[in-house]
Amino acid sequence: MTTDATDFAAPDFSALAASRRSIRAYTDQQIPQDILDALLKDATTAPSWSNTRAFRVALATGERADRLRKEYVRRFNQTLDIQHHKRFATIKTALKRELPDGDFPVWKPYPKELRAPQVEVAKLVYGAYGVERRDYEGRDNANRRNVSAFNAPVMGFVFVHEDMLPWSAMDAGLMLQTLFLSAKAHGVDSCAIGVLSAWRGPVEQEFEIPQHYKLITGFCLGYADSEAPINHVNAPRPPIQLLEGK
Repeated sequence: MTTDATDFAAPDFSALAASRRSIRAYTDQQIPQDILDALLKDATTAPSWSNTRAFRVALATGERADRLRKEYVRRFNQTLDIQHHKRFATIKTALKRELPDGDFPVWKPYPKELRAPQVEVAKLVYGAYGVERRDYEGRDNANRRNVSAFNAPVMGFVFVHEDMLPWSAMDAGLMLQTLFLSAKAHGVDSCAIGVLSAWRGPVEQEFEIPQHYKLITGFCLGYADSEAPINHVNAPRPPIQLLEGK
């Protein structure tokens, strides 16, 4: 039986969508398997280019997630000189064979017209951590939280088929937002973690990744630590920019 759209109230969906935020501190409460299964089932309702669904998802929990956290932090630490823009850092790191092995460039300048919102949200996040502008050690510690997936009980990774780009990336984004909204409806919090895609090696050590699939982003799922100041950050949500007609 097909469910009619009028069975759902628009205000309910608007409230759900508005309630989902990027959560950066989690409790150690585990997500029950039946809840995870429900989220993945809801994610199948996302639209896809020619229904190809040219993406794959890996989920890590328990000891596997702990191994991934440890390895990501290790690799993050190897690249600190590059992140600090030290002279010859890239060459030295390359000679030691410790450069990031991700499929897409992560650390590159933002386009000028997009720089302002990136700086704005960075100030909010670092401010919640109590990190001042020139507190490089504090920034490193904050960014280690990113690569450890904020100690959330579930670490996720999204792969897209390289021969279907950019549409496979579009499909992955639609799927991920559907997953996140379903998670919120089930009382589960989430955060996309793009920096995890800077390194592919740790995930390859834990999962069989099909040929032609490229790691485009990481994410995490869990239950928010309501006491953590970082979870009270509300990033601006500007209106959609509509193009003017000629």
